[in-house]
Amino acid sequence: MPGKQHEVNFRFLAQPTDVNFGGKVHGGMVMKWIDQAGYACAVAWSGAYCVTASVSGIQFVKPILIGDLVTVRARLIHTGRSSMHMAVDVLARDLRSDEHRLATSCVMVFVALDAPDGRPTPVATWLPRDDNERQLQEQAMKLMNLSKEMEQLVDTHVAEGI
Repeated sequence: MPGKQHEVNFRFLAQPTDVNFGGKVHGGMVMKWIDQAGYACAVAWSGAYCVTASVSGIQFVKPILIGDLVTVRARLIHTGRSSMHMAVDVLARDLRSDEHRLATSCVMVFVALDAPDGRPTPVATWLPRDDNERQLQEQAMKLMNLSKEMEQLVDTHVAEGI
């Protein structure tokens, strides 16, 4: 039901097929997991097909190792007319030592599309329920403004032939 589910968690074990030549899960695989969890959260909130519009501030903080229990948590932190901003955290847990660590985090923006035309379609408004969610929404707004400033800078450089 649209407008109800604002968080999605994926859990699985990191497998040998997920790692790079250094023996750690490679960034491309982590980005795939992030996109999948973000997509699931966006669809759950909007009730519509969604596309990734942007990924901002991706930070690879700690490595993920084979056998780690991986949790990819996508949380809605802001809605526009047809857009949804998600905070996505990738957490790794060594099951032997019970060590928990933040491996990766980022903010994603998805746009909901209608079925017949594939045009942006309105989504339910999300309202923060506590101080933590209000802070996350404020961060989303700051990132949105920074993205607009960067777009303007690129447009200026393109117009000047730089």
